[in-house]
Amino acid sequence: MKNQGGVKKLLSGIVVMISFFLRSSGQGAYLPPDKPRLVIGIVVEQLKFDQLERFRDRFGEDGIKRLLNEGTYFRNASFEYMLTQSASGHATISTGTEPSYHGITSDNWFLPLKNELIYCTRDLEVNPVGGSFESGLNSPVNLQASTFSDELEMATNKNAKVFGVGIKDNSAILSTGHSADGVYWFDNTSGTWMTSTYYLKSLPSWVADFNATGYSESYLSGTWDLLRPAKDYADCLPDSNSFETGFNSNNNFPYDLKKIRVKYNGSSKADYSLLRETPYGNSFTTKFAIKLMEKEGLGKDDVTDYLSVCYTSTDYIGHRFGPSSVEMGDAILRLDGDIKDLLAYVVDSLGKKNVLIYFTSAHGISEIPAVLEKNRIPAGYFRQNQALQLLRSYLNAVYGEGNWVKGYSERQIFLNRTLIEDARLSLEDVQKKVARFLVQFTGVAAAYPYSAFEANDFGNGNLKKIINNFNPQRSGDVIVTLNPGWVERDGDYVTNHNSPYEYDNHVPLIWYGWTVNRSTVTRKVNMTDIAATLSSLCKVPSPNACTGEPMFELSR
Repeated sequence: MKNQGGVKKLLSGIVVMISFFLRSSGQGAYLPPDKPRLVIGIVVEQLKFDQLERFRDRFGEDGIKRLLNEGTYFRNASFEYMLTQSASGHATISTGTEPSYHGITSDNWFLPLKNELIYCTRDLEVNPVGGSFESGLNSPVNLQASTFSDELEMATNKNAKVFGVGIKDNSAILSTGHSADGVYWFDNTSGTWMTSTYYLKSLPSWVADFNATGYSESYLSGTWDLLRPAKDYADCLPDSNSFETGFNSNNNFPYDLKKIRVKYNGSSKADYSLLRETPYGNSFTTKFAIKLMEKEGLGKDDVTDYLSVCYTSTDYIGHRFGPSSVEMGDAILRLDGDIKDLLAYVVDSLGKKNVLIYFTSAHGISEIPAVLEKNRIPAGYFRQNQALQLLRSYLNAVYGEGNWVKGYSERQIFLNRTLIEDARLSLEDVQKKVARFLVQFTGVAAAYPYSAFEANDFGNGNLKKIINNFNPQRSGDVIVTLNPGWVERDGDYVTNHNSPYEYDNHVPLIWYGWTVNRSTVTRKVNMTDIAATLSSLCKVPSPNACTGEPMFELSR
């Protein structure tokens, strides 16, 4: 018995020594709190799944690769609706449901009764705070469902702190929801961060101080050059090529932003919109997000706080230069540095075990059609203005002279229902005629009339994705889908997203921190599952229209 007692004492002593050694070396037992003190949603606009894989070996150890190496990586996450746009993506992630329920069916939609194009976050009942008038008329007024952070606020009796940051107004607003303590976006006119009276009556002093630092002017007075040696971009398209629009036909490095700004805006100081089309828009966002966490004291108590950080510059760069360009490659590598800075601040100030981070994208993007054609892959541009002109002529020939088409937006035809009713025509018959006419255009895969989605429940595939995007008050009379590789031509942009295809809906999704283990998951998950998972982990009710399911790989 004496020997057994001695063995027990010896084993106990060894356990104590090992525990002391692990604690002293910073490798202590991983005992996270019951809930994370801070949840951070990092959403990158226009980041395809394969782009993360392409640059993985060129990332630093402490940025995106840190998330990949230490987190749970869902390799098969996608949006399951047709119009894969920025606003819809952010709203879907935050509400945990499809556009048909949360109401943000696209960035813009046409309101036939008012003959007006509605911007997704436009609100004429609020006033700007800290920026120009037009940029301040925004709020979540058009979002029809609650978000994870809304439910977090209510579950904690408003003790949780909720904030959103993004260069683009709709990304910052829709990723947080209705009950946020503060949401900030970039004002092109002043080059500063602003908000609206929906959130605050005046800017906090720390925001005013940050705005006074003049970061925007500093960024646009410099040069955008390659971050890495040219060999690190060998798998991108040649730096100078005929596929890209560039800035005023300038499409190769280095970019003298001061000179480009004068040509781009007609004045060196009149406008700061060029910033969002460079990687420095992301860097500016990172600096502001870190300052916000510091000044607002996020994650400093036992109540879970939430911060949404939306990176937008990749979206603008991808549209102008394409996803395979050196410019896009450089933007992604620079984003890696921004993620490194963000993680360093969060881990150093709060500790990894106190923070839960998800990293994802609001949508992907199509390759430039000309690049696909060069590789003998079918592709092209759908000329929507020409199609609309011919459609009007066709309807005049069939029904007589009249303004039969009220508008077109985001691949949707909005008919003049008042005129159709006055003419005693069947709306359903007109919709079907329009659909049959449009499907004859090259590049159009299908055109579906409104009546096809009013009371039908398709199984899976593209028809189901259209159903997930369909909202009776906001969707058009006819919805058009294009063939793979085909995009709408929009001004100077050489490519676009907005389709149900893999290159637009398949995005990276990584979870990091708190109770998250290192693993890779290959099963298919819907992006609506993010909000459901957050609610389950943080023990708060799911958003009120949530259709997603908690990811069991992360459950406790």
